[in-house]
Amino acid sequence: MKILVINSGSSSLKYQLIDMENESVLAKGLCERIGIEHSNFIYKAHGQTIEQEVEMPNHNTAVRLVLNKLTDKKVGVISSMDEIDGVGHRVVASGEAFKKPTLVTPRSMELMEEIKDLAPLHNPAAIIGVNACLAEMPNTPMVLVFDTCFHFTMPDYAYMYAIDYSHYEKYKIRRYGAHGTSHKFVAQEAAKYLGKDIKDLKIITCHLGNGSSITAIKGGQCIDTSMGFTPLAGVPMGTRSGDIDYSAAEFLAKKEGMDVAQMLKYLNKKCGVLGVSGVSSDFRDLTDAADAGNSRAELALNMFTYNTKKYIGAYAAALNGVDVIVFTAGIGENDNLVRRKSLKDLDYLGVKLDDSKNDSCPRGVISEIQAADSKVKVLVVPTNEELVIARETMLEAKLG
Repeated sequence: MKILVINSGSSSLKYQLIDMENESVLAKGLCERIGIEHSNFIYKAHGQTIEQEVEMPNHNTAVRLVLNKLTDKKVGVISSMDEIDGVGHRVVASGEAFKKPTLVTPRSMELMEEIKDLAPLHNPAAIIGVNACLAEMPNTPMVLVFDTCFHFTMPDYAYMYAIDYSHYEKYKIRRYGAHGTSHKFVAQEAAKYLGKDIKDLKIITCHLGNGSSITAIKGGQCIDTSMGFTPLAGVPMGTRSGDIDYSAAEFLAKKEGMDVAQMLKYLNKKCGVLGVSGVSSDFRDLTDAADAGNSRAELALNMFTYNTKKYIGAYAAALNGVDVIVFTAGIGENDNLVRRKSLKDLDYLGVKLDDSKNDSCPRGVISEIQAADSKVKVLVVPTNEELVIARETMLEAKLG
């Protein structure tokens, strides 16, 4: 049983082919700069990496390149497209139209069009990716897997905004969250690693990357999460502002002569640690700059870790305690400084970090980094959103 996982961006397409018999990755790669000059195609299989500049005017061409490479006689991993039993598509926002993974049908694609404005940077690209795959594989079952689905267990008082209730009813304006596949996966992996039933655990998962979100999980279910109606809310991120007073945004827009669309682009693309530091959205660059004495880079790091700590504290309150804190994603898994600063002064919660374990944390495996006398487990857990998408695809398409 083989599942192809597709994560389509506006000018990119990530892919993985996963053998579900042993959940191993047979091949993976990336199509970059689709529709732009000097398009780049990356294919990894058999321990080798092939990278080449190939013209990709659209996503259909990119999908065709992927399928051709997967079935190539020399470097391919399958003999024909018939070996692909299903395709799972990552979608950021579901609105209330989809509360679970859903088969691709004409009706589900109509609903996708209706909700594409909920994630204007992501959902339209997902639609393009689905249509490109349908053009090449019309008879293969396909499933939409949403970042938001894991968060639908939030109680109404956690997901509602204090706006006129009729506007919630009419437009479904509420907290949806994101990174749900990641939060779900690492929470389950943490429970498995600890030998505990997830139903007995209170877990705070910190998905920290260029986009970051923090989630409170009780008994295996999300009860709150930091991202909101869109992935703009929460902690400051690579280029996203995170939480901000709306009046401040309006004030700035008037001063700079920006309309709503321009302001949203500004908040999504030019703020966060990039805007504060003026250096980079990459935390490695920020750390180097801070070490070299750049005060704005240091400020950006302090703002990010302080806000992460605030959410951890808030969610400990929402959970009535915490058993496990999990760090994951590019920054969470690899940045020991961010982990240390985010957990500083949480002694009152019983959180104590072992600096030596934190600083020498190996990559790619689950690691405990708490001190011996810490009352709370602190784990670094590599995420695997593609595997979650593949699993959900198998279940929803009733494969296997």
